[in-house]
Amino acid sequence: MRTVRQLFVLPLILLMGSGLALAGDPQHVVNPSQLAATVADRVAAQDADRAAIRAALARADVRDVAASMGVDLSRLTAAADTLSGVDLAQAASAARQINDQLVGGASTVVISTTTLIIVLLVVILLVVALK
Repeated sequence: MRTVRQLFVLPLILLMGSGLALAGDPQHVVNPSQLAATVADRVAAQDADRAAIRAALARADVRDVAASMGVDLSRLTAAADTLSGVDLAQAASAARQINDQLVGGASTVVISTTTLIIVLLVVILLVVALK
């Protein structure tokens, strides 16, 4: 029994040693600098989304609609800072529509659509804030 064990131990040691020598410099699937750049791009996109939401919430029309609904804008702004993922994307999309439609005095032409988008933005932020 002892000789059988010795016969298995020596090849096992050799195999383990050769495996460690081959694994000395591991190859990564993704280059670390590319990974860092992707993460930085994602963070920048999220920051841009939050900035669009804050810009929409800072508009006078949005403040008027929020006040008529009895909503605290400081609470909505704080909720916008905590959004992530799909919620952030939806709120940012609505905010960008508000910001794009209200540029140049277009608010008098499409007030019903603008009001609807503002209300949807406020509802999305309230749903996320109250989770």
